[in-house]
Amino acid sequence: MRRFLSLILLSLGIAQQASAQQAPTLPASSPEAAASAPSVASAPLADANDQPNEANRRITSYLTKKFGVAKERAAKLADIVSVTATKYSLPPALVYAIISIESRFQEKARGQHGATGLMQVVPAAHRGLLRNVKDLTEPNANVEVGSAILSGYVKAAGGNVQAGLKSYGGSNAYAAKVMQRVDSFRFVLEPDDDAKIANETKARMVPVSESSTSAPAANRSTR
Repeated sequence: MRRFLSLILLSLGIAQQASAQQAPTLPASSPEAAASAPSVASAPLADANDQPNEANRRITSYLTKKFGVAKERAAKLADIVSVTATKYSLPPALVYAIISIESRFQEKARGQHGATGLMQVVPAAHRGLLRNVKDLTEPNANVEVGSAILSGYVKAAGGNVQAGLKSYGGSNAYAAKVMQRVDSFRFVLEPDDDAKIANETKARMVPVSESSTSAPAANRSTR
């Protein structure tokens, strides 16, 4: 019961913070969204000197071992994603999944149409969000802008994350790829929750007796 109440309080806190920040409700590439988009300059900066929580420790280790990210950079990114994902009411695992696919955690990554940085933000398509950004390869600025864009797409799709991902990456295949990648990051960030779900699923499984498994074969042989 205590855990349940804690989850409720956490959800309410995140919802209130997201409402206070006024995240864009239209795709970030539209003129209306650009006009109402939050300024990156006013965004709270993640403090890499803050004591990291257990989830940040796990993801830092994972990024270092799996993707070869330097430990100091990985720890800083963990703080950035934690703050920004909460601000825009996005699952941290979703933000990590996008970064892993878009840039493989390379801060200076460049792609087609000028796509830049960790989340491969295209400056020409999102000028309204970049008014106060001097360096889009800087992790804090890039994750802030990328998350604002994704949040806008998801809200424009009525909360449908896959539809928002389709707008972000341009295809259903991209959305499916990101959603598959989310699971690996969620397992790192929330191993206890995944283990609990697995145990509950296992407990609900009904053992099948030998007699019941042989029945279909018998039926086939009489036809």
